[in-house]
Amino acid sequence: MASEIKFGTDGWRGIIAWDFTFENVRRAAQALADYINENAPAEEKGKSPKIFVGFDRRFMSDMFAAEIARIFRSNKLDVTLSDKPVTSPVAACLSLHKFWMSIMVTASHNPAQYNGIKIKLAGGSAPERVTRDVEELLGKSPVLSLYGQQAEQKDLTDIYLKYVSGHVNLKKIKTFKGKVAVDYMYGAAAGYMEKILGAKQIIALHDTRDITFGGGQPEPVEKNLSELKKTVTAKKAALGVAFDGDGDRLALVDEKGNYLTPCLIAAVLCHYFIRNKKLKGKIVQTVSMGYLLKRIARKYGLLFEEVSVGFKHVAELMALEDIAFGVEESGGFAWKGNLPDRDGLIVALAFLEVMAATGKKASELCAQIAQEYGSSVYLRRDVALNKPLVKETFTDKIRKKLPKKIGTHKVAEILTLDGLKILFDNDEWLLLRPSGTEPVLRIYAETSTKKETLALLDFGAKLAAPFLK
Repeated sequence: MASEIKFGTDGWRGIIAWDFTFENVRRAAQALADYINENAPAEEKGKSPKIFVGFDRRFMSDMFAAEIARIFRSNKLDVTLSDKPVTSPVAACLSLHKFWMSIMVTASHNPAQYNGIKIKLAGGSAPERVTRDVEELLGKSPVLSLYGQQAEQKDLTDIYLKYVSGHVNLKKIKTFKGKVAVDYMYGAAAGYMEKILGAKQIIALHDTRDITFGGGQPEPVEKNLSELKKTVTAKKAALGVAFDGDGDRLALVDEKGNYLTPCLIAAVLCHYFIRNKKLKGKIVQTVSMGYLLKRIARKYGLLFEEVSVGFKHVAELMALEDIAFGVEESGGFAWKGNLPDRDGLIVALAFLEVMAATGKKASELCAQIAQEYGSSVYLRRDVALNKPLVKETFTDKIRKKLPKKIGTHKVAEILTLDGLKILFDNDEWLLLRPSGTEPVLRIYAETSTKKETLALLDFGAKLAAPFLK
């Protein structure tokens, strides 16, 4: 039974009524309660550690969250349950500023039939050692679920919004006069931009609750942004912003309706922070990111490191080392002075701050990056699988079939940190990586031209094909 609950790249996710059931949620909640009672810091012993339970807008998220809170109460934990849907950044913030741990019921950007649980600790996603310990506690104790143990419900979003206001230059942002089109994708971040900028400056899309997410998926990737792009150009907005279902990831669209890749967003922010705010420290990114940050680090003499996919790996490093800037490819960014976790709202506001401070349009900021660090055409292709791949076995087989040269690209280095990443002698690269949360093979590539990037994606798909049957 324990194998049914597995905390992957960022939490446990499952299909509602298939494996994400009330029975399994109760089992997970009991394991979490046991972990908390065994690992609460010394000063919390005998006081009942304070725990926050939040939930997003998904189908039955509120009911799953209430059940988790009830089991925590039954285990004599001091629990506060959110009285409304909140974003994962709210839960992360509260896990540092008011509570010892936060539990968030969400499946993030996954389709509507999914739900899940994220664990937030010390302001970020719980590291693997914590989720591993929780998994080992599954089924060790009978579920303690006592009648009448309802948790107190509160709205604590003001604590989070106060944190956000203190970690961006609101005075500078308020000088920005352009309209911002925001696609909330029916998710829990709805209304947050209005609370900071005011409703008059926001053109809101899909800000109501829809448990089917409009028949789509609340994932801010380019294929899901056609309406946002059209709105930006039609309404003459200065920027387009899209948040995922639980508000920790985002995508941006410039004033011309062009999608900005995570590589470009990261480069604009990192370049500005280092040059204008004199940010110091190591730059860290997940292995699925591109070469722009590597070139920025090289120019300013900063250390650079790649880690496995999943922002928790970035966050763990940020908690242990002097990290200036961290990023993952699916729209998660963080930098020194902020919580070591993804926060779509802070990223959107920071980008607006850069626009306001420089007086440049979004497209002009990206053009500046290309001029200083080279053009970047970064693309990802997902190949659906009948069943998940064993990552290590797949990587080993692909590596054995790899030629020393791919077209005009000479292989300079091979990384097997998370899948197989092939680096070429001009910083360009190709990555083949089975997903850690879905039965999907992700193929990534980055070169200076779309033609070359597509050619690398085609080569990657051809190389992998014999091992996907």
